[in-house]
Amino acid sequence: MKTPSNSSLLFILLLVIFSCSWAVSSHEHDDFLQCLSLQSNNHSSISNIVYTPKNSSYLSILNFSIQNLRFESVTTPKPLVIITPVHESQIQPVIYCAKENGMQIRVRSGGHDYEGLSYTSQVPFVIIDLVNLREINVDVEKKTAWIQAGARLGELYYRIAEKSRTLGFPGGVCPTVGAGGHISGGGYGTLIRKYGLAADHVIDARIIDVNGRILDRISMGEDLFWAIRGGGAASFGVILAWKLELVDVPEKVTVFTIAKTLEQNATNIVHRWQYVAHKLDEDLAVRVFISRVNSSQNGKRTIQASFQSLFLGGVDRLLPLMQQSFPELGLQREDCTEMSWIESALYIYGLPVGSLEVLLNRTQANVRHFKAKVDYVQKPISKNGLEGIWKRFFQRGSRGS
Repeated sequence: MKTPSNSSLLFILLLVIFSCSWAVSSHEHDDFLQCLSLQSNNHSSISNIVYTPKNSSYLSILNFSIQNLRFESVTTPKPLVIITPVHESQIQPVIYCAKENGMQIRVRSGGHDYEGLSYTSQVPFVIIDLVNLREINVDVEKKTAWIQAGARLGELYYRIAEKSRTLGFPGGVCPTVGAGGHISGGGYGTLIRKYGLAADHVIDARIIDVNGRILDRISMGEDLFWAIRGGGAASFGVILAWKLELVDVPEKVTVFTIAKTLEQNATNIVHRWQYVAHKLDEDLAVRVFISRVNSSQNGKRTIQASFQSLFLGGVDRLLPLMQQSFPELGLQREDCTEMSWIESALYIYGLPVGSLEVLLNRTQANVRHFKAKVDYVQKPISKNGLEGIWKRFFQRGSRGS
């Protein structure tokens, strides 16, 4: 009798492990669904928002909000069940049944989540996808807005502008970021120097805790209310909605983008920017992007630093401020454009300043495979340090931005 090879034994072993794992998952999946049916007041309505791998729409629902193709692979762990509630009462049975069946819950508000933390797990899990919970109510008189956690920042900015062109919100620059996760993580953008973080302007919230209780600021207590504004709300429950304090913005703001290459003294200007950016007038924010481009002088590759700014005021007030605080950039009147704050949201993100409806778009262009990391410096980088960074841009395999 022929003895099986090591590779054959390994294949059989893996097949048995996979089969057992699938059997366990299927069992948990069935028990969870049965529990969900028993816990739901209206079985027909809950069944309309439940997706399992047997549903033809399962993959399209799962992949709709994925913004990094690394997590669309067949090896990425998939949820046993996806729930897309249309009412907050449909979330409570999910929490109960997940606890009863030892399943982890992932809450997805539909934003960037480039590391897939809201829709992957190494243990059996269920996704609560808040894509249908994105109602926004703006109260201009009180300067507040209630925003459900499934809404995106672009939708929030659009709804504010519908009611007022002199109110805004200090959230992120990307309109495709989900409000639920963005605000619970702090949330910073171009208004940060004057108004701080998005989380600083949360004045109430609705959250479902592990016991299925729906809590507001009063009933959750100030300790929990503090924790969900920057500590990652998914650690404490399912955020349903935020009540936000809106901020005043002028009828006209000023924007500019100035690009400098190494041949145009970019290293020295970036070095100087580190010392002045945090000391500028609070109405003025200047950020810088570094990229690898073709040199206009000799056609060779070079480094370009692009300085982009939002100023809460007109160009006549901006020019003397820049001349006094950051003359090295050489800002001129022709570099500047005045527009409304809502139009600046398009400009800063790199969209044409025209139709505002693009802010309602829930899909993101150029979704690709990538890995991104963010870090913070404790002190300004030296010129030698910057030149070392430039060299990394020219290394083989660098994408150059």
